[in-house]
Amino acid sequence: MRLTSRNPGNRRYHWHMTSARVPRPDLPERMTWEELAQLPEEVAGQIELWDGHVVWLRRGPAEHQEFTNLLWSGLRRCARESMGVDPEQCWRVHTETNIFFGASGKSDFVTPDFLIHRCLPEPYQDVRANDVIMAGEVLSPSNSQNDMEAKKARYAKAGIPWYWEVKLEREVSAIATVEAFALQSLPGELPPGVHPLHLANYLLVGKWSPKDSDAIDIEFPFPIHIPWSELEF
Repeated sequence: MRLTSRNPGNRRYHWHMTSARVPRPDLPERMTWEELAQLPEEVAGQIELWDGHVVWLRRGPAEHQEFTNLLWSGLRRCARESMGVDPEQCWRVHTETNIFFGASGKSDFVTPDFLIHRCLPEPYQDVRANDVIMAGEVLSPSNSQNDMEAKKARYAKAGIPWYWEVKLEREVSAIATVEAFALQSLPGELPPGVHPLHLANYLLVGKWSPKDSDAIDIEFPFPIHIPWSELEF
């Protein structure tokens, strides 16, 4: 659906049904965080603002939520174990929490399925991109690869060191693969006159599947070991 405003001057939003389950209003193509906050929570929760542009989130099937929660549980356990070994570290693991870009303002943000960030000095603070060490997405079969690549590029541009992508099987309720990407901030050597589209990109550094491994194992950003038995639907 293309988002348009019938009367952007007074910001009156006109509702219609895009499906039997999800009502969406006609919105301006651009909004501020303050305008977003005026919408009903069930609508605002489906929207990200990319430099003020309205971007609708896709709501996946029950498996999407379940595997997001299972990943959160496994990563949280590993984070706590790591902090127990080294009390100087302090991590927080969350699901569906906004990451705000820039040092101030809230009209540019994304909402990953799961994320890890450094502990903040006070409770109830906004999570800024420079505090995030990992952002992750669970891809359902309905997700557009182009949309995910665009979102991944935003994480990379913000300097988030790690990005995880979880792909689900199409025929059964199970994880197909988990891929870990590390941020490459300096482009590799390119032919003369060729320039990268994005100055920072992610490189695939780990890939796991229940078919060829017993667990997800990686030492970064802290030691992570999650057996597949913890990730069963």
